[in-house]
Amino acid sequence: VQLQASGGGLVQPGGSLRLSCAASGVIDNFFVMGWYRQAPRKQRELVATMDSGGITNYADFVKGRFTVSRDNAKNTVYLQMNSLKPEDAAVYYCNAKDGPLSWWGQGTLVTVSS
Repeated sequence: VQLQASGGGLVQPGGSLRLSCAASGVIDNFFVMGWYRQAPRKQRELVATMDSGGITNYADFVKGRFTVSRDNAKNTVYLQMNSLKPEDAAVYYCNAKDGPLSWWGQGTLVTVSS
């Protein structure tokens, strides 16, 4: 499985970005796909995930601001990020899980600054 993330960039506080992650390779419907992030000098942390049935899981710090969605036909997961704050700045990583197996994308940088 290969994951290709895109959509990061520079945005002002209060702005929005939409991240995309396309998965290629052998895919089945048991995947959980989602997003993690890692800021400088911090550990990687969960942002949001969605399983193949549409069940979502959000970190408390993004609830009400970020929305994860998924297009199973395209094997793509999205992260709509609204009301961005400077503390949201990080490298955002796409992740896919199937049972004990886990795959990571290359990361996309999100910078929130005026």
